[in-house]
Amino acid sequence: MSRRVSLPGASELFGGAAPQQTRPEKRTTTDGPASSSVRSRTVVDDDRKSSGRIRHDTKITVYVTEEELLGLEQVRLALRAEHGLSADRGRIVREAIDVLLADFVDHGPDSVLVRRLKASE
Repeated sequence: MSRRVSLPGASELFGGAAPQQTRPEKRTTTDGPASSSVRSRTVVDDDRKSSGRIRHDTKITVYVTEEELLGLEQVRLALRAEHGLSADRGRIVREAIDVLLADFVDHGPDSVLVRRLKASE
C-alpha cells in the first residue's frame, strides 16, 4: 500500500485552461497637423476606473542615481499622502515620459527636453 497522496492537477483545480487576461480598451489621440509618431499616444479610456496597471509589451532598463531614485520614491509617497493617489514608480515614470514628449511636440526647440539637453552639453 502506497503512502503517497494523489492530488488533483492545476487543470482539475481551475477548470481547464487559465482565463486569458484582457487588455483595457484603448484609443489613439492625434491632434491636428502637428501630429507625429511621438504625438500619437495610446490613452486608456477616461470612463474606466483603473489603478494604472496595464500590460506593457516592451521593456527598457534605465539606470538612475541614488538621488534620482530617492526623489522618485519621495514623489510616490507624496502622491499617496497629499493627493490620495496610489502609483508605482513605473507608472510615475511613464506619466513623466508622456508629459515630456507632449511638451516636445507642442514646443519643439523651446521644449523643456531641448533646453535641459542643451544645458547639459
